[in-house]
Amino acid sequence: MPSIKNKNVLITGGAGFIGSHLTDMLLKSGVGKVVIVDNFFLGKMSNLKDALTNYENIKIYRDDARNFGVMQAIIQNEEIEVVFNLATIALNYSFFNPFDAYMVNVEIANTLLELQKLGQYKTLIHSSSSEAYGTALYSPMDENHPLNPTTPYAAGKAAADLMIQSFYNVLNLDIAIIRPFNNYGPRQNDKQLAAIIPLTARRIQNGERPVIEGTGKQTRDFIYVEDTARAFVMAYENENSRGKVINLGSGIETTIHELIQNISEYYDYKGEIEFRPERKADVNRLCASALLANEILGFEPRVGLKDGLKLTLDWYNEHAGKDIESNG
Repeated sequence: MPSIKNKNVLITGGAGFIGSHLTDMLLKSGVGKVVIVDNFFLGKMSNLKDALTNYENIKIYRDDARNFGVMQAIIQNEEIEVVFNLATIALNYSFFNPFDAYMVNVEIANTLLELQKLGQYKTLIHSSSSEAYGTALYSPMDENHPLNPTTPYAAGKAAADLMIQSFYNVLNLDIAIIRPFNNYGPRQNDKQLAAIIPLTARRIQNGERPVIEGTGKQTRDFIYVEDTARAFVMAYENENSRGKVINLGSGIETTIHELIQNISEYYDYKGEIEFRPERKADVNRLCASALLANEILGFEPRVGLKDGLKLTLDWYNEHAGKDIESNG
């Protein structure tokens, strides 16, 4: 089985939420070096503060991972062996620029596949999204669940996955697809295009009411970001992952209303919740079957929602009022 130790690794989107945690984990694992390509649309230099402070074998390129020439030059110059593809645009961007929300996922996958086909690097570990499934037709949702994306972001993720699987089938490239469900944790963007946990935390901190779009009965399967980062490394180090799509989740459904109540309890917020109309194209139910991740990778989440939520909200409290948007 391959070891990540001493490998030269590239992470697209490495200054982002999940990417920065993966960066930390890889550096602690003893990689040769971590090379980050990020356009800093949502990525932040502050996310990499610990990595830059404690390690020298990290290099950052402020570039667009869609650009074939740029990526080829970086991969060649840095002698990259492994690529973790985490670059994307937030789901909420679908409602502002649907075409780009779709195309960014497809174009990055296309560029990375073409470079891999040319032998520029060996292994691709690609990050998908549970949004590719759409609302659950059955629960828990295994990897055989039909793809029914409801937003351009999700459609782009599904299209990229199908492209990658087809390249594996035809060319037998060294590829695995990891499909996380709803990630949360420290460093998740809490400004523009924010997800529900950081958005709710910021609203309560600012003296505003938490907001639920729709009834609040819609469910999600939350997985702590460090668990996700660990699973990405495990997927690289286990060759049985190759050619497969592997879900990452807890197997536990949490309603949005329950989530908001838990955040409110943390802040001792006893005010009202503001209900707004249901978001267009929203997924109603998500819950992962993570049996394949356990079977192939030996992966099980270590951090439950109660503990993970406390760690997350503690982090947002510590950073409340600070300018964590700086891109350097």
